[in-house]
Amino acid sequence: MTHPIPPGARDILPEEMRELRALQRRLAEVFESYGYGEVATPTVEYDAVLSLGDLRGAPVAHRFFDESGELVALRADMTVPIARLVADRYGDQEPPFRLFYNARAFRAVRPQRGQAREFFQAGIELVGVPGAEGTAEVVEVLASALDAAGLGRAVIGMGHAALYRELLREVGVPDDAAARVLDRLAAHDLVGLEEEVDALDLEDGDRRMLTVIPSLRGGPEILERARELGEPVRRATERLGATYEAVARRGVADRVQLDLGLLRDLGYYTGTIVEVYDPALGHILGGGGRYDELMGRFGRPLPAVGFALYLERLHIAQAEEERLAREGEAP
Repeated sequence: MTHPIPPGARDILPEEMRELRALQRRLAEVFESYGYGEVATPTVEYDAVLSLGDLRGAPVAHRFFDESGELVALRADMTVPIARLVADRYGDQEPPFRLFYNARAFRAVRPQRGQAREFFQAGIELVGVPGAEGTAEVVEVLASALDAAGLGRAVIGMGHAALYRELLREVGVPDDAAARVLDRLAAHDLVGLEEEVDALDLEDGDRRMLTVIPSLRGGPEILERARELGEPVRRATERLGATYEAVARRGVADRVQLDLGLLRDLGYYTGTIVEVYDPALGHILGGGGRYDELMGRFGRPLPAVGFALYLERLHIAQAEEERLAREGEAP
């Protein structure tokens, strides 16, 4: 006889738990070496507070009423609770604030996709440092964290949250149609995106721009290729180029792949965004970006940027990299 657990949840046994804790410790050591301090927030928050984060891409899995009749929820990520924490706990202190966490989060999932409803996140938030330099610091910490996890081949994709949205607006795509196109882009469904774009009433040049941009990935040379597509693209890529230059000055540009089709599905991102994947696994290991408007929703407008890594996926990627290394050493 077995006793079922909710879809998207799982048990973790001692051997795996030891390995996950060891991974958490290694990541914490990296974060602390860059001056980040660990924080913890309640697993349960008021639903109205979490709603300030616009978590459209990370739907809340569990809502319920507490003993006072207040609607509360299990957190779906850590960025929104930390934004609240900074506004409430550091309201009279001068930024910047460098914080990190190792915590569980909970999201509504489609069970048939095999996604996790409950999972570990490890990440950082840099609050109060604007622009390219702040983002470059976070990318450097991310690269060091991946190295500490033994994932030296992991790639950091870098794009801009507003780039494609601005292009859709520039060429006059209606909001409802734009939403369908963006959904395809966030799902990395380039075939579906092309179908949506082909159905729009656009000039050939605009249609070509919208279908070519998401396929541009690589080094800084793709920015030049993108600018040839027109003035709207040139303006949108200037900010991304400045961030890439700041990352290069920190010596980690070799870990970064520019991706003009990158779009994170969390609603609070406003600027440069990143996504991490490992070629041995083929899954996204984490991501993040700038969220310069989120702190203002909590009453303290400050620029901010951060990333989160999915610990269980890092662990699987570690095992796959170790397997590939063993096979490579075999005669």
